[in-house]
Amino acid sequence: MRVLHFYKTYYPDSVGGVEQVIRQMCVSTGRLGITNHVLSLSRDQNLEPFDYEGHTVHRVPLNVEVASNGVSVQAIGALARMAAQADVVHYHFPWPFMDMAHFLARIDKPTVVTYHSDIVRQKTLLKLYQPLRHRFLQSVDAIVATSPNYLASSAVLDRYRDKTRVIAFGLDRSSYPVPEQARLDHWRARVGQKFFLFVGVLRYYKGLHILLDAVAGTDYPVVIVGAGPIEAELKARAARLGLKHVQFVGAVDDHDKAALLDLCYAVAFPSHLRSEAFGISLLEGAMYGKPMISSEIGTGTTYINVHGETGLVVPPSDHEALRAAMQRLWNDPRMAREMGQRAEARYWQLFTSAQMAESYARLYEELVARKAEVRLTAAARVG
Repeated sequence: MRVLHFYKTYYPDSVGGVEQVIRQMCVSTGRLGITNHVLSLSRDQNLEPFDYEGHTVHRVPLNVEVASNGVSVQAIGALARMAAQADVVHYHFPWPFMDMAHFLARIDKPTVVTYHSDIVRQKTLLKLYQPLRHRFLQSVDAIVATSPNYLASSAVLDRYRDKTRVIAFGLDRSSYPVPEQARLDHWRARVGQKFFLFVGVLRYYKGLHILLDAVAGTDYPVVIVGAGPIEAELKARAARLGLKHVQFVGAVDDHDKAALLDLCYAVAFPSHLRSEAFGISLLEGAMYGKPMISSEIGTGTTYINVHGETGLVVPPSDHEALRAAMQRLWNDPRMAREMGQRAEARYWQLFTSAQMAESYARLYEELVARKAEVRLTAAARVG
């Protein structure tokens, strides 16, 4: 079976949660015999297709970007050509241009949408986009919500419950490198023996300003891994607050990230808006057996982190509650250790890439069989 994934960005142009999910989907379903292709937009000059971890990446020029909505005229033709060779077209929502491209390319293959997130920030543009969004989601064959929490709390998904199912994101523990001792020693010397860790792109919805306010006046060490559009703003805030115990280490490679996940005491994940629909780096913390602190925003973060079981969940945008949760974990190592153990057990129970792959493979087969049956029925009527 051939599956075509379509999303606005992918490796090596961008490294984020959605890109990581697509990568894990492609690698894990590839082990089940599915051939995966990814079509994305790029500013790169060299747009030759290339193989990446067993799947093929195709890129077309990014012509213009408006409110994070990448547009490419060339993508429409590429989508039409590649969909003709695919058995299933797998879309990754939200991306308004993708909706339009779906219709302009006249896609007539089984289609599935992984619904990564509601659109939260662009309220004015959302009003203009709503008719197209409805037509697109109505036209596809299946929609996948990434957690029961998100399905229950999304007004958009509630409209399409008859075609929506839940398949949680999954990660492959074996795909993460085992850090060598020298790397562990390097980071231990740099950040200390006991620290809270945040990993992610530094975006507005990550709630890092809340984390900085939470540790003001304390001496809890915090390590912030990642780069992004609000990095300078966050560093300036940390300087104003006099936070000498907060380290911004920038973007790191997979080996360094694995070392920091291995070393950290707990994961702090203060995302406060629904744009954070799941939390891949939160799941990474669970996979590494770390207790977690997150906010209740009605999304997959609380599916990963169950309050009192795998960590602590606090109200969003409440720096005092976040500080109290950090204090509680910091002062009770036994509780923190036991929460981390239960977090890892929950990862193995619900969030492995193998489980995700098997669920998607069954969905692909179901959609292909359904489309074939429809065509046979139509042909019989004509005959």
